[in-house]
Amino acid sequence: MTTANSPASKEVVTAALLVIGSKILSGRTKDQNIGYIAQYLTALGIDLKEVRVVGDEERAIVDALNALRHRCTYVFTTGGIGPTHGDITTGCVAKAFGVPIDADPCALAILHEWVKATGAEMNEARLRMTRIPKGAALVLNKVSGAPGFWIGNVIVMAGVPSIMQAMLDEAAPKLKIGVRVLSETVRADTREGDIGMQLGEIAKANPAVAIRSYQFFDPRQGANTNVLLHRSSRLRNARSRICWSECGEHDQNSA
Repeated sequence: MTTANSPASKEVVTAALLVIGSKILSGRTKDQNIGYIAQYLTALGIDLKEVRVVGDEERAIVDALNALRHRCTYVFTTGGIGPTHGDITTGCVAKAFGVPIDADPCALAILHEWVKATGAEMNEARLRMTRIPKGAALVLNKVSGAPGFWIGNVIVMAGVPSIMQAMLDEAAPKLKIGVRVLSETVRADTREGDIGMQLGEIAKANPAVAIRSYQFFDPRQGANTNVLLHRSSRLRNARSRICWSECGEHDQNSA
């Protein structure tokens, strides 16, 4: 198996992200994880295919998880593994996989060490965070102790950005990776409507290159457009080179 610690393979590796939390849907909490995870996975050659946001409702979480895990190589979840009654993600994951859930001895030992080191109290609420579905492996949390977990192709992480990032770093070396993508941005110095047809013709002639345009406002020049190009790092055909030259000067980077 090719992992993040070994050379990329030709395999297409896909992922979905399930963001869990009614506070996200209500607008009370602004998500800070989607963009970070998307960039992180792209850099590993993992194609993020879909992002869903669901509230703290068992049926919605279980249904979304079952749909996504059968469609993608990996499913990452964020949110809902904290100490409160509203944190129901762990139980929902166990239900989706049809396995029991109980206090995990390793998770319990980790939390006891954290409580001892911080002077916090080991109470019933914190003990909730040691409940792990049977058969899951722990995803360590170097920020606040309580771990996430990995079961099947599902990686369950916290919603707090700093904790999620630490967990993602822990999981990353074990992930299969695919073909990395080269990403380039070309500033068109024109309005999107002025080059829409030309971009369509270039995209049609270069099907192996994903071409997207994004309009922005330049305070000095007004409406302007960035053209973003994606191609496989293994792609070296003439059409892709023609596409690059047609779209103008650019700096090439591996996404």
